[in-house]
Amino acid sequence: MRLAGPLRIMALVISVGLTWLVASILLGGPGGGFPRIQQLFAGPENSVTAEPRARKYKCGLPQPCPEEHLAFRVVSGAANVIGPKICLEDRMLMSSVKDNVGRGLNIALVNDVNDLLKFIRPLHEGTLVFVASYDDPATKMNEETRKLFSDLGSKNVKDLAFRDSWVFVGAKGVQNKSPFEQHVKNSKHSNKYEGWPEALEMEGCIPRRTTAS
Repeated sequence: MRLAGPLRIMALVISVGLTWLVASILLGGPGGGFPRIQQLFAGPENSVTAEPRARKYKCGLPQPCPEEHLAFRVVSGAANVIGPKICLEDRMLMSSVKDNVGRGLNIALVNDVNDLLKFIRPLHEGTLVFVASYDDPATKMNEETRKLFSDLGSKNVKDLAFRDSWVFVGAKGVQNKSPFEQHVKNSKHSNKYEGWPEALEMEGCIPRRTTAS
């Protein structure tokens, strides 16, 4: 009976020692308590360090344009629901948010062929022309309109048809066809939307116009 007291004290010491040992393992020593516990309960996806977001440059381009170049992004409309966008040097020139886009050819919200011809004919040499289709770019086009766009550097305007998607950047007085053009035909076999092809997105850097001294 006299040993009961010392035995209880020894059992208590052992219990405290075991508790301290387990706590040390879980908490990882001084200063490492809660992070260690969180690691035990965190899933694999939570233990991966998030990658830093890729930096975006003017108009959302993944890389900056060289000196004496203009950054641009042109996005055609999606079906007849989402309007097109035209961005130049980080300035949104046309978009649904700005409420200055319409169905047809978006150059400067011109849908009527006669107004379109009046708009394009007097362009000065070297003027850049940004075009994004929305819904139907071709129904109201005539041969003169197609020739004017062809003279601006387009190679696809001659084949543009009902509800095609088209984005284009050209210039008055270019000698060759523009490298900045995309065209998708309206086809029920390949359309992304019911009655319309996919929207097109084009971006790049255009050399600034040089002024002769």
